[in-house]
Amino acid sequence: MTLRKRLKTTVAAIGRLTLGAALGLGLAVAVVSPVDAQVVPPVAEAAPAIRAVPPAEGRGPALWVVRDADSTLYLFGTVHLLRPTTGWGTDRVDAAFESADKLILEISNPDDQAAVLPLVQQHGLSPARPLSSLLSAEEVAALDAAAKTVGLSAAQLDVFRPWFAALTLSVAPLTKAGYDPASGVELLLKARAEAAGKPINGFETVDEQIRILAGFSEADQLAFLRSTLEDFETATTDLDKLVEAWAAGDVEAVETLGVRPMREGGEALYQALLVRRNTNWADQIQTELAGSGTAFIAVGAAHLAGDDSVQEILERRGIDVEVAR
Repeated sequence: MTLRKRLKTTVAAIGRLTLGAALGLGLAVAVVSPVDAQVVPPVAEAAPAIRAVPPAEGRGPALWVVRDADSTLYLFGTVHLLRPTTGWGTDRVDAAFESADKLILEISNPDDQAAVLPLVQQHGLSPARPLSSLLSAEEVAALDAAAKTVGLSAAQLDVFRPWFAALTLSVAPLTKAGYDPASGVELLLKARAEAAGKPINGFETVDEQIRILAGFSEADQLAFLRSTLEDFETATTDLDKLVEAWAAGDVEAVETLGVRPMREGGEALYQALLVRRNTNWADQIQTELAGSGTAFIAVGAAHLAGDDSVQEILERRGIDVEVAR
């Protein structure tokens, strides 16, 4: 598989599952125009109001539980951008969430633009190496056409590093198709937790997640950007399939659509986006288990599917992970 095709797959994977709300959403709600310092696309300035989640058809998304004598930890896979009409609510998930003392997300503040903005400015901008110097005239024209769909232009994106321009534009066709970060699982759960006075913790920080993409080589970042431009008009197709599988609780399909292509894209990428993070999270889950109480853990669904999922890592360490009934 060529690098372009590998990163073509990664574009969808980053936006919908792996970095998801932390990058796919965290940056989507803080995409800053270097010209006018406005946030693009427009989003709610505060966390979304608590809203009813449309009920799932059938059993709904998968839910797991880890228990010991004095701890109960629920593991729930999420999709970070959803259409408001997507049905994923179930009594089983609601009961688990209500029983929890706290909520744990990939990052605790996915909607905090004030926290994301300085990091984007630090790691996402490169005035000394403009995009126009790295792309062909044809690619700059394609960049301009895509940028105009979010109220920008190629000239305004010129100071963006390739990874940041790609991420900015990978979100655009999704929002155009009705996908909305404010309807993503994390922000809805966060709003519920805040209303209930539940503490909200994160496995990672915004800075750690941004550095993953910012740390890719320039060649890989450019391949990411080129594949984003090439597939700009059809970017929702894979996400539609994935959401359908996730909402039905089809973990094998989530692995096929979201995890396996990433692994085929290269071991280094797979390790950086999934394995090392899953291992780190498993460590933190063990620490939680050593304490007491009940926690509801919600992370991108790709982290809970496949041979290197959080559950599999815990099982290899002798910790039983059960499907929640």
